[in-house]
Amino acid sequence: MSGSGRGPVRLAAVTAAAGLALAGGVAFAGTAAAEEAPAHRGGAVATLGGLQTFDQAVIRDNGIAQQVPAGLFEMSVDGGGTLQTYCIDVLNPTQKDAKYQETAWSGTSLNGNRDAGKIRWILQHSYPQVNDLAALSRKAGVRSLTAQTAAAGTQVAIWRYSDGAKVDAVDPQAEKLADYLYRSARNSAEPKASLTLDPPAVSGRAGEKLGPVTVRTDAESVTVTPPADSEASGVKVVGRNGKPVKSARDGSRLYFDVPKDAPDGAAALSVQTSTTVPVGRAFASETRSQTQILAGSSESTVSATATANWAAEGALPALSAEKNCAKSGVDITATNKGDKPFTFRLMGFKHTIEAGTSQTVTIPLQEDQPYDFTINGPSGFEKRFKGVLDCRTAGDTITSKAQPASQPSPASAGGTVGGGDLAETGSSSNTPLIVGIAVAFVVVGGAAVFFLRKKDAPSETGTSAEE
Repeated sequence: MSGSGRGPVRLAAVTAAAGLALAGGVAFAGTAAAEEAPAHRGGAVATLGGLQTFDQAVIRDNGIAQQVPAGLFEMSVDGGGTLQTYCIDVLNPTQKDAKYQETAWSGTSLNGNRDAGKIRWILQHSYPQVNDLAALSRKAGVRSLTAQTAAAGTQVAIWRYSDGAKVDAVDPQAEKLADYLYRSARNSAEPKASLTLDPPAVSGRAGEKLGPVTVRTDAESVTVTPPADSEASGVKVVGRNGKPVKSARDGSRLYFDVPKDAPDGAAALSVQTSTTVPVGRAFASETRSQTQILAGSSESTVSATATANWAAEGALPALSAEKNCAKSGVDITATNKGDKPFTFRLMGFKHTIEAGTSQTVTIPLQEDQPYDFTINGPSGFEKRFKGVLDCRTAGDTITSKAQPASQPSPASAGGTVGGGDLAETGSSSNTPLIVGIAVAFVVVGGAAVFFLRKKDAPSETGTSAEE
């Protein structure tokens, strides 16, 4: 097993000093007007509904045993649909009604876990993907299974790989299933996202087709929604042939067609469809709520957004962000299609993206640290990124004072190591710190704010997109 324990991720003292050095020169940014980056790279967004099908398990740590509920969670998908998930972070709490987003393994605690593929194998070969419990019992050499014991045994096997946990199912038949799944698991590849747009941000000159933005999906087709003010601005979403599009498919290339006389500005397009999300997709929360992995999906709504930025002259930045758990931070990718360099300061360091080039800058963060920062550019360009870094399974050890929760609930089920309201024992607040505070770098209770500023900025028809 190769569980990845949650350990302290330290920011270098020079980083804090550099951030504090910015305080004197930071004006209050107009964050309400800043263009907020898409919260994720696309896919399903869902709300945690709680533990639905479960039995009991016992975790043993440092000679102490703790009984916890183990089984399937249920989530409600924004726009319609239902997901069933298992937990892959047993000692981390859940937050009531937490919002979750479909996420690549690289942005979760599965990053660097060489057994992540075995977890997917377990999901594919056990309940609820195998809902013939008699057949599953025969394969596992078990006398009989109920939905509850099948879910518990599956969760226990997953925890042994996701957390490296010493955990056993309380029910003997569930424990036999867990042993069978754990011994039999083989590595399986990470599933592709249900829907993404690549890249999520583009730039160029007015009068040009900005892009392409490529659709990646496992669905047959997606609906394309143009910018909200497209009629007034004249900005259209077109295919390679320049014709407006209202639908697209996997591999389709979309472009922003910006009128030549359009003033400097920005726009966004979105795509949406209904599909079953692939088993094994990870779901991470923007609060400190235990990471989940998909075990089953109904037809569910998935979506993705891409943005475009244009100006008559100067730098033309296109910015996107993605969590990078391998480097314990967030990658900011900046592409400059302009005729002048794009320069900004990041945590006290100046970064220059030369004309016609692209660069990725990693922002180091502490584990469980909320972030909320804005990058400013020419012609009023602003891009805001926010979220929380959750890359490791919890390293909290069970103590003799820990008490089991009396009843599993959306606030406490599936990973509690003590009684009480886990909305209190987890993150103290779901509200991110606001950019624009006079102090540019604040570390209080594991939260931080970064100010990223541009330095010395220079002055339809129903056609389907072509691949």
